[in-house]
This record gives sequence, structure tokens and C-alpha cells, in this order.
Amino acid sequence: MSDLPHRAVARSAKLATLPLGFAGRTALGLGRRLGGASAELVAHEIQRRTADQIFKVLGELKGGAMKLGQALSIFEAALPSEIAGPYRATLTRLQDAAPPLPAATVHRVLAEQLGDDWRDNFREFDDNPSAAASIGQVHRAVWHDGRPVAVKIQYPGAGKALISDFNQLARLGKLFSVLLPGLDIKPVLGELKDRVAEELDYLREAEAQHAFAQEFRDDPDFFVPDVIAANEQVLVTEWLTGTPLSKIIESGSKAERDLAGLRLVRFLFCSPSRVGMLHADPHPGNFRVMDDGRLGVLDFGAVSRLPDGYPRAFGTLTRIFNQGDMETVVRGLREEGFIRPHIEVDVDALRAFLAPYVEPTRVEEFTFSREWLRRQAAAVADLRPNNIVRQLNLPPSYVLIHRVHAAGVGVLCQLGTTARFRDEVVRWVPGFADEPGPERPGH
Repeated sequence: MSDLPHRAVARSAKLATLPLGFAGRTALGLGRRLGGASAELVAHEIQRRTADQIFKVLGELKGGAMKLGQALSIFEAALPSEIAGPYRATLTRLQDAAPPLPAATVHRVLAEQLGDDWRDNFREFDDNPSAAASIGQVHRAVWHDGRPVAVKIQYPGAGKALISDFNQLARLGKLFSVLLPGLDIKPVLGELKDRVAEELDYLREAEAQHAFAQEFRDDPDFFVPDVIAANEQVLVTEWLTGTPLSKIIESGSKAERDLAGLRLVRFLFCSPSRVGMLHADPHPGNFRVMDDGRLGVLDFGAVSRLPDGYPRAFGTLTRIFNQGDMETVVRGLREEGFIRPHIEVDVDALRAFLAPYVEPTRVEEFTFSREWLRRQAAAVADLRPNNIVRQLNLPPSYVLIHRVHAAGVGVLCQLGTTARFRDEVVRWVPGFADEPGPERPGH
């Protein structure tokens, strides 16, 4: 981790360059405007340069700043490709380049967390990690009773660095409004900060994973490895063997890709109803297709706790949209906080933006594809202030739900899955199959 800014002073200084740089660009823009440049051209240039600097700094900081960048990347279709492309590349490179902890450090953490006799818990322990990420890394081992296990170890100091990032980023709310006028960034940051604090607590992750494991034990479609031991910074779970979903994407048959995509959707939609939680990190690395055909699921550090299941408004507004009542849809989106009070939206533009994403719920069978996704991105890749994407807000309670849907659609398009997705929405999403009534969308 030594190549990344981690000391609080260094991180604060790096973040401080953002508002100062923005002030300089604003003055420069004003000068050019006075010199005859159009207001729209000046605004576009300020937005472009602001986005460029924000994403550059977020990527360099990693940790909490990078997590915010990942959350904001769901809006990247509203940004020009010359900004969004390099930004995605930066995040990918940082994720792939997480250097593993030296074996001596791993042993020290295990001794601090499990005691000097930590090796008594294991018959074998592989010092080389099988996976590494921004918060911790995973080692393969054999538990003392002979079971193969995964040992997840948190990087020392990861928590302080993440919380420091969020505290600093919370001061930059006005800057983000330059990019996305409809977005209130502070509640988004607050929600992310709360969730990351949970992600750092491996006991909380253990509780979530155990709940999923118990609910899906003996399930014909899914398998979740159960928790064997845990404390705040070390998590020991059953080892999951199977073909990574990335391999299915790369070389799976059409039938395999169709089934994997359908089960991914079923898992995400049924979990809030069955477990009261939503797995909030659905990227291919967290899924395995097992030899018996079940979909194995990993990493429950990020979950959205939904004790009442999916928000009813989600299903209700989708149904009403399909029925063509845009007036009620707009009113419902305002009630839920997707459209802030001072923002006026073009209803036709909103309908055109939402239609492709609602389409899989309107037809009996749907095929996701990269081409379909590119068409949707091209339709909204417009930096002008009146772009509908830039006018929408993301309410804190929907941060993780939206992240899951955006990431899930991306995986489905990589798989090229054809399946009866509407059946899963009818079965698991409250409000979608209900007959229209006098109730308000949020109730």
C-alpha cells in the first residue's frame, strides 16, 4: 500500500486541490466569457475540467474516495467518453494492482486477532493470498477439522483511511453539483460512509453471510458458504469451489450464460424477501457456477438491509410506467426523492430515458447485450445541463439498490443472457403485480 497516499495530512492536501482548482477554472471561464465565448461553451469546459480533476483525485486516493468514485460511476453515461473512459481505466488499474500484504504482516494480524497460537486453528495456511482488494485479502487454508476454508484478513489501518476520506469528501458537495445539478452528494456520502463502516466490521459481515447461508442451505439454485469463525478483522468461511462467472462470460455456452444470468437476477430479487437483505456488490468475481449447477455467492461486506423487502414504490412505479401514466410516475419520483423540488424535468425525455431499463419487465423474454447497453449509454451521453440524467437525484436509501441494478445490468449484458426476467419481477418485487388502486406510489 506504500505507493498510495495514506497519511491523513497527505490525503487532506490531495483533496484540498479540488476546490482550489475549481475556483481557478471558474475565474478562467469568466474571463473567457467576458472575452466573447458563449456561456454554454464556458459551462461545458468548466464541467469537463472539473470532472477530469475530480476523477483523477478520487482514483489516486483509493480507499473511501475510490468507493465514492465507483458509486458516482453509475452516472458516467452522462459524462463525455474522453472523461468516463480514462476514469474507468484508472479504477480498474487500482483494483487490479492492490499489492498483497507481506506474509510477516499477515502473521502479525492473525496473532493480534486470534492469539499467538493462531496456527492451532489450521492444519494448513497458504501465505500467498488467493484474492486481494482495497480493504483486505483472502487466503486459502484448511481448518483444524479438515474443512477447506477462506480466511479474509483486513489491511491494518484500512478503517482510518476510509473514514478520513469520507470526512474530507463531505466538504466538497458544491463541487459535485457542477457535474450533476440534480444530485445532492452529501446524503450519498453519508450513506456510503455508513455502509463502508459496516463493510469494515467483519463481525457484521459474518452475521449477514450466516443469515444468507442459513436461508439458502439446501436451495436448488444457490449456495452461500457459511461462517466458521470471525472477529472484527478476520473472517473464516467455508471455501467455495466452482467456475468463476467471468469464465462463463468468456467461454460459457449460450445455455450456461442464460441460466447464470437468470439465477443472478433471481438471487438479487428474492434475497430482500427471503433474507431481508440485498447483496450489494454483484460483480462477476463474487459468483461461481458450481459443478451441481448452483450459483455460489461470495462477499457479504456490502449489503443493503431491507427488512421489509424491496421498496414497494420501486415495483409500483415500474408498473405505472408500463401503463403509460407519466404524471403519476413523476409525482412518485418526487415523493421518493429522485427528482428534487427545484428541478423541472422534461416528461418525454424522462420517458425515453427510463423506457429501455423498464423494457425487460414489459416483455415475456428479454435479451441483454453489450450492444443494447451501448445504445442506452449513447442516448444519455450528453453533458448539457438539460440532460435528464444530470437532473435526477439518487436518494440515500436507494444508493445500494441503484448500484446493484446498474452493476447487475452490466453483468447480464456481458453474459448476453436471454431469459424470462419479468417472471422474477412479478414474483419477488412488491407493487409490480398489484392492480392499480387509489394508493400513492410510495405507499
